Order: sequence, then structure tokens, then C-alpha cells
Amino acid sequence: MGKKTQHCLLLLLYLSGLVHCSAAFVFWTAMVEISYVNNNNETVEKYCECGVYGRNSPLEKVSGVVVVPKGDPKGCGPDPVYNRNFSSPPWIALVKRGNCTFSEKINAAKRQGAAGVVVYNEDGKGNTTTHMAHSDAAGIVAIMIGNTQGMEVVKLVKNGTDVNMAIELGSPHGPWMDTYWLYFLSIAFFIVTAASIAYFVFISANRLYNLNMHRRTERKLKSEAKKAIGRLQVRTLKRDDEETTSDSHMCAVCIESYKAGEVVTVLTCDHIFHKACIEPWLLERRTCPMCKCDILKALGVEEETKESISTDSPPDVTVITVAGGDTLYEVPLTDPVSPDPERHQHRYDNRAYEEDLEATRG
Repeated sequence: MGKKTQHCLLLLLYLSGLVHCSAAFVFWTAMVEISYVNNNNETVEKYCECGVYGRNSPLEKVSGVVVVPKGDPKGCGPDPVYNRNFSSPPWIALVKRGNCTFSEKINAAKRQGAAGVVVYNEDGKGNTTTHMAHSDAAGIVAIMIGNTQGMEVVKLVKNGTDVNMAIELGSPHGPWMDTYWLYFLSIAFFIVTAASIAYFVFISANRLYNLNMHRRTERKLKSEAKKAIGRLQVRTLKRDDEETTSDSHMCAVCIESYKAGEVVTVLTCDHIFHKACIEPWLLERRTCPMCKCDILKALGVEEETKESISTDSPPDVTVITVAGGDTLYEVPLTDPVSPDPERHQHRYDNRAYEEDLEATRG
């Protein structure tokens, strides 16, 4: 990640108002450039990233002539401490740390028209700096530099040399701007993103799998329902049939009376319906519209399906006889004859429907 990206990231953070939360962790360095003419009439320029912007300082560029306090180098007190009371041409106050707060030093220079304030550290601190806080002196550029750099400029000014100083924004520093932290956060972000995508893919795949299995089961049941429909008894009604002579008999699907010549289907529970009406119904629901009898169970198709799924082998049943009082019909299956004689024939007792059958027969 380049420096420009880091700068944009922190500037956005600063301008969005979150700087108050991040100020304790992130600070900006200042690029300090000084220039003056020495005794040999030569222009000397020095440039270093040796300053630190204050916590409450605007992150802006400023330049001007360096001015030091006329008395106490620490620039404290309400009285004018500089020989200037105007802001043009721009000038920068160079003041020593100590005796009073940073806010008092900065406000003293601000009242006299300073464009910026540079605080240099105490004696014996070398080139070390600190991230100074000056909440009562906002609205003016304020940085801190080391004692060595500050004393060098002070000596030049006291010797009568005009020193020009330019302050520019440097680089962000702190735990969140450290390169390793950025790498760590990037890796953590990608890990979390990858985990989220993997979880989403897993859930989606699981849903698709369950949906596919459901569709396969439905297709299987529909296929078995077609086979079961093919085993049901089909009749063509005649004029003297009870269903055509009585108005009490009607198809429960279309709610219409039966007429001679119509083709009807007799379910295993002895309820009859128009063939054109009941077949679509059975393909979808596989139960009698009136008594909810499951034709797959009644014909043993469901057991055959379960056995074929578990063993991948055809069932051993060769003949199904549906009984309800007298034998109604026998349907041979396609399975070859099993060597087990006890399994040659299965009988499905519809005793639950015998009363309805007897009532129908009178």
C-alpha cells in the first residue's frame, strides 16, 4: 500500500470527525524546510522530516519568517512576547517547551498574528519529540521539533540571520498506519471474506442439493404413481349402472354426475372418479380425494421404491392381490419369479374399506 493511499485514508478519517477517537493512536509528521543566507552570501537550505503535528493542529502547509520571543524563550504570559503585532509578511513563532501549557504558548503567538507555531523540546532531549495536545489553541498550525534542530535555528535568528521556514504535511504514523498492521488487517479481511463466501457457498450448495433431492424424489414418486395408475381398474359406464342412474353419485374432482359411456377409474378404496379427472390428481397427490387412501401404499409401490433405493435391486413381489371381501383383481409385476414361494404373492387387506364396500353393494 503506497503512501498516497495511506494519506487519503487518514485524511478521510480526519475529515469525517473520527480524529478525536484516533488522535491518541495516529499522528502526522511534518516536513520542515529552512533556508537562510550565510556569512559567505550563500543560500543554505535544509530539509528534514523532523517535526510532529500537534493533536489539535490543522494538517496544513504553512511558511514564513522565523521569529523567537524577545525575552523568555518559552514564550509564556499574557503580555506580548514577540516583536511583531501583524501577520504580514507571514511569520512562524519558534518557542521552547516548558513553564506553561502548549495552548498558552500557541495562543500567545496567535494573538500577535503568527501563521504557525514551532515548539522545540527541552534541553537534554536531543532530537526527540512528543505528540503535544493543545485543545484550547486550535485553528493554527502547531508542530514540535527536537531540541537540537530548534537551538540551531534560534542561534541563527539571534545572530541576526533571517531564517525562512516551510512546514508541509509528512506521513501518518501509529499502530493503524504501520505497514505490518495494514498487512495484518488486509489478511484478516481476506480471511473473513473467504470464510463468509465459503459459508455462503456451503449453504447454497446444501440448499441446491436438498432441492435436487426433493425434485428427484418427486419425480420418482410421480413415476411410481404412473405405474400405480396403470394398475388401477378402469371401467366404461353403462346406462343401467348404479352410477349413471342415481344423482347421488358424482365425481368428487369435477363435481359432475356420471353419464353412460364415460370412462371411470376405480381406486383401491372402491371410490370411482372420471379417468380424466383422477389421473392428474393422483400424479400430484397420490391419494384418494375422498378418503385420503394412499394408492402407492395400497398397491405396495412405496415399499418397492424404498427397497429399490436401499438395495438398488428390483422387488421380489410378483403378484399383488387387492382384497376386500372378494378378490377384485390381480396385477402381475415385471419381476421374475422369486425362488422363495412365500414371496410369490402378497395380499393387501383393505378391511378398513370393507364397510364402505358392503354399503355400496347394498
